[in-house]
Amino acid sequence: MQTTFFFYGTLRHRPMLELLSGGTGGADGREAVLPGHRVLRSVEGDLPILVPDPAARAAGVVWSLPTEARERLDAYELPFGYVRRAVTVEVGSEPVEAQAYYPPESLEASGEDWSFEGWLRHSLPLPMRRAAEIAAHDPPLDAEAQQRQSPMIEHRAAASLRARPAPTTRRTHASPQDFALRRVRPPVGTFFQFEGLEADHRRFDGERATCLPREVFVGADAALVLPYDRGRDRLLLVEQFRPGPARRGDPQPWILEPVAGLVDAGETPEEAARREAKEEAHLDLKELVPMFAGYSSPGNATDHFYAYLALCDLPDDHAASGGLEAEHEDLKLHLLPFDEAMALVESGEANAMPLISMLLWLDRWRAGRG
Repeated sequence: MQTTFFFYGTLRHRPMLELLSGGTGGADGREAVLPGHRVLRSVEGDLPILVPDPAARAAGVVWSLPTEARERLDAYELPFGYVRRAVTVEVGSEPVEAQAYYPPESLEASGEDWSFEGWLRHSLPLPMRRAAEIAAHDPPLDAEAQQRQSPMIEHRAAASLRARPAPTTRRTHASPQDFALRRVRPPVGTFFQFEGLEADHRRFDGERATCLPREVFVGADAALVLPYDRGRDRLLLVEQFRPGPARRGDPQPWILEPVAGLVDAGETPEEAARREAKEEAHLDLKELVPMFAGYSSPGNATDHFYAYLALCDLPDDHAASGGLEAEHEDLKLHLLPFDEAMALVESGEANAMPLISMLLWLDRWRAGRG
């Protein structure tokens, strides 16, 4: 059984439609218009919003898709408030009955027309990465699962677009043909993802390693902040329960760490650092000093950290707890003299590698400025 759709927005892009619908059956879409409607750009983001306008004609494309494709598209659209409605469009001079997804009322439209061509030029990469992850699930995500996982899908899509090559003065300078990854198992997980892959790569002896089984934890980018008061030579650390050490068998799974949090889609790592400092440690930061950026565990994870030193005021009466209740954060805040913090590294009580790296960086920074 086929359903005829009228797509006026991002699903006009055939690669996007094929990813989210599971394929178009090889058929071509037909250009069409929806009389009495206009497609406006959303106030926030580059989203198309279909609105009534008696004097306008909304351009789009008509596709006839099988039931399975309709179910996948419903799972993609309906959880976010879109409603599928019957419309009559014009294909040339011929009226055609079709289904169209109308946006939720919560989406606020600007007075500016949405441009499909402009979206292709400026906004395509992020939604395509998001669609690729959604399409990778087998069986497909149902509507509830997709809504629940949507924020982290956005995180991972944005993180993949932030991946930039670092210098290769000593290490191998890779070309695209030097390595390849193939997904051999669908992603698993409702917050973070775990993927089974096969890897090929060029060896140092000139041969090629092929079909290497690998498993990768697919996380998201994070911003890390070490608050430091130069005048008092003290810093702030966060303590919280961590399931990783507990699962390993560590009898002391409460861990000392820097302020940290995921970088949201649409924000910079520095913006995330300032937001997390406010949420976790009640700090309104003014001066951020970039420390370093890099992978936390490149052998098995995509996690990439952006580390900052925050120069700030840390008086004796600073808050002793922090975190967002809505995110179930239970954080204890510690104000420590610098020397005492370094002693925790030497004793092993500070055992989170990001914190150790940031304290060592701070030690060098203090020496250089002294």
